[in-house]
Amino acid sequence: MAEWVERKISDIGTVVGGATPSTKKPENYEGGKIAWITPKDLSTFSGRYIERGERNITEIGLKSCSTQLLPPNTVLFSSRAPIGYVAITANEVCTNQGFKSVIPNENTDPLFLFYLLKYNKDKIEGMGSGTTFKEVSGNTMKNIVVNVPTDKKVQEKIAAILGSIDDKIEENEQINNNLAA
Repeated sequence: MAEWVERKISDIGTVVGGATPSTKKPENYEGGKIAWITPKDLSTFSGRYIERGERNITEIGLKSCSTQLLPPNTVLFSSRAPIGYVAITANEVCTNQGFKSVIPNENTDPLFLFYLLKYNKDKIEGMGSGTTFKEVSGNTMKNIVVNVPTDKKVQEKIAAILGSIDDKIEENEQINNNLAA
């Protein structure tokens, strides 16, 4: 049996927030080719890997605010309205401020991190604060303690088992959608 240890999220990856370019400036969006994800995009998303959201932003939009390009295999985690939507980036994307995403370090399997955050959703949500609606801050997200196997190969095996179950679920959903059409 592999050794499991307690780690802060900041020990297994880099926590990154997002931002929104001004919507009053059309040059931030019109003709944009940079995938920009919001929690709304994940509200109807049932897969694991996301390529794009409803809207793209332009290079001007990217440079106009504090959002940043996240590399493939970054795990997106919505941190407000609502807390707990999770997806993995299939390619470079950026997000709005409704996310505290985690770029996994070299010792962390991205798919394992995806399932780890899904599993810990209620715990993370419970640490949110705010009066109008709950939000998880970047500092809170960095300091959440989770249990992880020290061996990345064990993480990969766990992720592969859970992933194969999700593959079957997605396949069945596709069959159902085809039958309903």
